[in-house]
Amino acid sequence: MTASASGDRVRTLRGIRICLSILILGLIVSGVTAFPLREELGLAARILDGSPVSALFPDAAGWVDRVAAALADTGARYPFLAYGTDWLAFAHLIIAVVFLGPLIDPVRNIWVIQFGVIACAGIIPLALIAGTLRGIPLGWQLIDMSFGILGVIPVVIAWRLTRRLERLPVEAG
Repeated sequence: MTASASGDRVRTLRGIRICLSILILGLIVSGVTAFPLREELGLAARILDGSPVSALFPDAAGWVDRVAAALADTGARYPFLAYGTDWLAFAHLIIAVVFLGPLIDPVRNIWVIQFGVIACAGIIPLALIAGTLRGIPLGWQLIDMSFGILGVIPVVIAWRLTRRLERLPVEAG
């Protein structure tokens, strides 16, 4: 293998790993922040109260207040319901672990990258259908959909780079 081909493999693999690391980090942050949801929403409501953001986006601030109050009430009366968001958090963390396979060997684990694209695409109908059924404001559904839209970007890039890596010559040894 030529030095140029070797350099191409290294750069391509680095690009894949950067993209997948961004996705993994996002999944970890999403997972970890789902555990203290009640506390986070309470803090967000207190920060928004009286802030310029609240004046600019009163509907959004009102929604955060409503959700924070619902989580506080539910947590006080039915704390076991938070177990559902604990499972949501766990799922995010486990999905992040799954992406370690393609981080190590993207060509052999390309199916995980393809799964990531499918999962990101699935966020859109889920947000629209479940959000509508649950009375979530459209603006909030759009924010939820943005996770799939933004998440798919590094995954698609990683998929394309993995396909490129498949075609590059492999070092003999």
